[in-house]
Amino acid sequence: IWGCVKVVQEYERAVIFRLGRLKSGGAKGPGLFFIIPCIDNYIKVDLRTAAFDVQPQEILTRDSVTVSVDAVVFFQVSNPLAAVCNNDDYVRSTKLVAATTLRNVLGTKNLTDILSDREAMADTMHETLEEVTNPWGIHVERVELKDVRLPKNMQ
Repeated sequence: IWGCVKVVQEYERAVIFRLGRLKSGGAKGPGLFFIIPCIDNYIKVDLRTAAFDVQPQEILTRDSVTVSVDAVVFFQVSNPLAAVCNNDDYVRSTKLVAATTLRNVLGTKNLTDILSDREAMADTMHETLEEVTNPWGIHVERVELKDVRLPKNMQ
């Protein structure tokens, strides 16, 4: 009987599958819930805000200058069912999309724009990430550009 009773914390939700199909009623939690051993399978999803560093990306700006830029992205799961059912690894996917978005957004800007208006670049990146990750049940809360490193000959 103890294998049937499960607990999820205040900041977690449990997505339950019965014989491989999503159990009706949505995500369970917080608190106690019951499963049938060998028939039910469940996945815990953390709803707290998480952050990750976007590794430094070498970006060729519109005016043909190569800069190295890194960023920080803050996100959280807004829909546990979508996070589990619509993506196999929502954290990894969000990291990869953030790196690609950083290159794509900053690659269309001039060096002076990147250096002078980081907030506008971060806002554009935030909007793009929010649009892409929304079907996965992910809410991107904030994007910050950490460091813009110029080539040695331009410093």
